[in-house]
Order: sequence, then structure tokens, then C-alpha cells
Amino acid sequence: MIDYKQHITINSEIRFGKPILIGTRITVFDVLNWLANGLSFNDIIEDFPELNETQIKACLAYAADREHKIQIAS
Repeated sequence: MIDYKQHITINSEIRFGKPILIGTRITVFDVLNWLANGLSFNDIIEDFPELNETQIKACLAYAADREHKIQIAS
């Protein structure tokens, strides 16, 4: 299991405090949106060579964790 906390950070001074991949200005939302629109991991990495498969999986893990926390809270 990927520890997304090693790949994702939140900084209020970058992208309005949205969760981003460390060392980039790419948000978790950006990556999830690309995946939802049919881009493959390879497509994303080709367009953004600063990313790797582990970082993309970290975005998925982050989203899954957030969804889990929402279910627990309700």
C-alpha cells in the first residue's frame, strides 16, 4: 500500500492550499481529473515527465482515504 503522505503535501501558498504532489504544482485533483477523462498512467507521464507511476497511485490512495473518512464521519 502506498503511503500518500510521502508524495502529497498541502501548502497554503501553492495552488490555494489544494493538495499537490511534492516538488510540483500539480494537484491531486488534476491527476484524478485526467484519469477520469480516460488518460492512462503512461499518457499522464508522457505529458508531465516530472511525474511517475507511484505519484499517480498516491493520488488515488489520497482520494480513497478521503472517501473513507467521509463515510466514517457520516
